[in-house]
Amino acid sequence: MIAAEKWWGIIGAYGSKIWPVQIISIIIAVTLVLYLFSKTGKKANLLMKIYLSLSFAWVGIIFFMILGKGLVGNYFFGALFTIVAILFAVDIYREKMEFRLPKAEGQKYLTTFLMLIVICYPLFGMALGHYFPRLIIAGTFPCPTTALALLLLTTALPGVDRFIYGILLFWAIPFPIFIQIPKFGVYEDSIMLVIGIYSLVMLVKNWKLTGKEKTRE
Repeated sequence: MIAAEKWWGIIGAYGSKIWPVQIISIIIAVTLVLYLFSKTGKKANLLMKIYLSLSFAWVGIIFFMILGKGLVGNYFFGALFTIVAILFAVDIYREKMEFRLPKAEGQKYLTTFLMLIVICYPLFGMALGHYFPRLIIAGTFPCPTTALALLLLTTALPGVDRFIYGILLFWAIPFPIFIQIPKFGVYEDSIMLVIGIYSLVMLVKNWKLTGKEKTRE
């Protein structure tokens, strides 16, 4: 396990090298989320899946394999995120998953609130003393990208890909508890942990139907 300062040094170097990609990425993410939740349909889902596929490919290849070579397990995790990217791309053609804002009032408001929290990941980071180039932003960093994808997957239940769900839960729940927060002080990753737990609860509730044809409300 590398020292916290070295880890943050890698994050900072990465943030500097890819600037302004992270800003462009979060702007696209916000735009697509607004479009998806207001205009649910094939086009909105297509665009979101393209974005998720490209984002996970970026994290897997650029973040882990190319610029994150000092990170422990970078090739293994790079491969995992790349697999997720491929699976999202495959679903563009399979059309198994349909992201949409839940109709149930409670879940609708909770999903909207959690999505806002994910988008505000870098703001929480700044409140904790993490400034550019160490800002962790969805689309170019693994944790907020995972949180974003998991939250979207909960809106597609029960018609989700269990393999994607499982890989993302593997990253979202144990890592903040055992590594990100205690080892590196990435307290903003508590957001991913909360969404990971929520996503796990939703998966368990829908387990019997998960992977089958999506039911319509």
